[in-house]
Amino acid sequence: MQQLIDAEKSVLFDVPAYVAYALPPVTRVVRAGHARVHINSTFNAKQQAFLDFVLQHYVTEGVVELEQSKLHPLLRLKYHDSITDAVADLGGKPDEIGKVFAGFQKYLYAENVA
Repeated sequence: MQQLIDAEKSVLFDVPAYVAYALPPVTRVVRAGHARVHINSTFNAKQQAFLDFVLQHYVTEGVVELEQSKLHPLLRLKYHDSITDAVADLGGKPDEIGKVFAGFQKYLYAENVA
């Protein structure tokens, strides 16, 4: 269906929005750019760097990179296999990292993304 409406670089969410409301698909690049504005005003510099890394993967690989199961592999990739370094760099609390990872995603799907 994404191919039919020329939305391969968008998210599946855009397909029903297009069909039901004739809303144009929004690419992952545009969504990531919009989210970065909010990330830069909401999170500290180290969290911003990690979230930017996550957004790069989201743009290239798709929405699957935002699944909770991807957090650990993304941390290992960003921090060269050292979860200890990741925890130290991102605030010292593993549960806080999970909240940051899940929390920023709302900015990808905010109503005013276009």
